[in-house]
Amino acid sequence: MKLKTGILLVNLGTPDSPSVPDVRKYLRQFLMDGRVIDINPIGRFFLVNGIIAPFRAPKSAKTYRELWTDRGSPLLFYGEELADLLQKALGEDYVVSLGMRYQNPSIASALEKLNHQAIKKIIVLPLFPQYASATTGSVHQEVMRVVSKWQLMPQLVMIDSYPAHPEMIATFAELGRKYMKEHTFDHFIFTYHGLPQRQLKKADARCLTNGCCDIYSEENRLCYRAQCVETSRQLAKALGLEEKDYSISFQSRLGSDPWIQPYTDATIERLVREGKKNILVFTPSFVADCLETTIEVGEEYKELFEEKGGKHWQMVESLNTHPRWVNTLKDIVLNA
Repeated sequence: MKLKTGILLVNLGTPDSPSVPDVRKYLRQFLMDGRVIDINPIGRFFLVNGIIAPFRAPKSAKTYRELWTDRGSPLLFYGEELADLLQKALGEDYVVSLGMRYQNPSIASALEKLNHQAIKKIIVLPLFPQYASATTGSVHQEVMRVVSKWQLMPQLVMIDSYPAHPEMIATFAELGRKYMKEHTFDHFIFTYHGLPQRQLKKADARCLTNGCCDIYSEENRLCYRAQCVETSRQLAKALGLEEKDYSISFQSRLGSDPWIQPYTDATIERLVREGKKNILVFTPSFVADCLETTIEVGEEYKELFEEKGGKHWQMVESLNTHPRWVNTLKDIVLNA
């Protein structure tokens, strides 16, 4: 019998439903991860279970209801479709399984599916183009926790990042050009999920000093901010933009500690003051439409932009199940 290669696709996760109990359950699992809220475990327990989950869940549930469709959570159904398409693209020598870092389908259940196959190797492919300890690092840690209990452990190949993969950049650019043909934009924003500055400094004390993130090299290849800058640089090049034409920013901050800057909301206000009235915005740290793209960028930031005097705000959708995105993942697998 010919042994196959297992492919574990992993995204962040989604509540099982937009109900308050399911959202509270999701928030608790997500925020109790020591790589997400990297503080003393006792402090994290009381913060999450005593403050964040009880008080944030009702508000988040309301937002999830806005996001939810007849097919459920976009992050989940796009993930399932993507896994099926990648399976077809790779062929019978591979077995593709989808897992979520938090909630369902869990990484453990996705790995169990592969464990029941004749697998010689598992390629772990997180659906995060840029590496961060709170995302890719957490996925790798959970995979090792699960697989370490198996009697027979296959070879594991961990993909850490692909911030400037040519096909991925080309896919984002193709999606953006569709809107550029329909409207004239006077500025472009590349907005990424934010992280507390302390998490970057834990990985490298030199980070966020003396423009260290502005040059992408082997030395800082796993620096999240440097990877975001490199993604933006390559995407701007593909779109024919000059440096003055675009801004890089970071969204979704939580709490009072400083996060990576500049913040997206502050960037929007600055651009409107400078007279930028027509903006096309990309979300290159998200490969599937989700709360942070559809609601936060597509609706909340649009409302802020218009309140401040902007005229036309257009968000470019995520890669979702675009054929070139499927080809990107296939190429990553074949070169792993």
